[in-house]
Amino acid sequence: MAAKRALVVDDSKSARVVLSRMLEKYGIVVDVAESAEAALEYLGTSRPDVVFMDHLMPGMDGLQAVREIKANPATAAIPIMMYTSQEGDLYAGLARASGAVGVLPKSIHPIDVTKALYQLQLLPDRRDRAPPVLQPVDGAGAVAEAAAEAEAATLVAGQPEPQLHGHIEHLLREQSIELRRFVVATLDSHTHRIVTELRPREPAEPPAVPVPPDVEPESRSAGWVVAAVLALAALAGTGIVYWQSRAAGVRTEQALAETAAASRELSATVEGLRQQLERATAAAATAAPAPSRTIVLSVPFGEAPLGAPRLDALRNFVNQLEREGVVGRIRVEVYAGSYCLDAVPEHGLVLAAPAAPAAQCEQFGNPQDDAANGTLRQPLGFANLAATVRRRTSGNIALELVAGSRERLAAAYPPAESATAGQWNAAAQANNRVEISLVGGP
Repeated sequence: MAAKRALVVDDSKSARVVLSRMLEKYGIVVDVAESAEAALEYLGTSRPDVVFMDHLMPGMDGLQAVREIKANPATAAIPIMMYTSQEGDLYAGLARASGAVGVLPKSIHPIDVTKALYQLQLLPDRRDRAPPVLQPVDGAGAVAEAAAEAEAATLVAGQPEPQLHGHIEHLLREQSIELRRFVVATLDSHTHRIVTELRPREPAEPPAVPVPPDVEPESRSAGWVVAAVLALAALAGTGIVYWQSRAAGVRTEQALAETAAASRELSATVEGLRQQLERATAAAATAAPAPSRTIVLSVPFGEAPLGAPRLDALRNFVNQLEREGVVGRIRVEVYAGSYCLDAVPEHGLVLAAPAAPAAQCEQFGNPQDDAANGTLRQPLGFANLAATVRRRTSGNIALELVAGSRERLAAAYPPAESATAGQWNAAAQANNRVEISLVGGP
């Protein structure tokens, strides 16, 4: 049989090593990924038997990665177990709603890994082992075997099997019949022996030597005493067997009662978790939409409005909204400041000297202002980020790039006739900005 393969996705090297060593003890081949993006790239070419996914990681988090995997028909059938420090029934419900089969804690123990592997059917079911050739006939042995089977079934499936109660009743019924047969056979055997010993024997021929009169009464009396002792011993043995059968029956009834109580308690727990998940889902569905938020980023003179620092800030803003489950449209508005510029043959347009009068500036404008030409070009980095966010959120979050109105100033320009170039360019720098805001539904 080919070895099973698991993928462990975690940005913590120590966590990956701990879980990998536990899985390798069961003969499972382990591959690792340091991020959700690396895991998606791995799944593009490989198909492991199970994925253990961390929750909090740089970039895409674990629940987003789970939804990505389940949304892809090629990887939707791969079972995913969350491996995270997040705890609580509410988080477990959210993980299962995203497509995960369960949650393993970071403070993991070998028994947790064993249970998870049985649940994922990556280890052979202990109930599939062949029963021993010699079966116990006493009630206590049957109850112990039934309890062991019940414990194995509960450990593997995570809940009591529907046929468990009927299986135990059938087993106890068979053991009760066997005990009755044993008691009846024992009584018949002892009764037959007692009757045989008490029945007078007629000799086929007279004895060769007559028994003296004084010896015959004593010998017959001794035979009666022996027979009586044997009868009492048989009755005592029968009583002991009957008492043992009654005790076994009592223990069996107690085991059945305890199993039924545990089943009811587990059913109540499952029902409570289901109701709690329904309430949490309803609360999330009826929650009020997030208020509008805006961030303003200054753009230094000569830099592209959506250069690397602004793109990183936009990416962090989108990731925060995703973690909060916000649905909406993100507007990116570019505002160009109008600088006081001088033309230098070697360098082109540069900022005028701060002490120079603003009225003597050779030109007012901004070399990076695309909107001044009537078009606003969409940088490649912004286009890639917008496409990634739209695909990752299934259209729940959309990005749009617009040119800001020139009349909407962050700082008013001073009069050119009385201001210096430095004062004018200070206002231009305040107006040279990018505003990012959540404006509503997609």
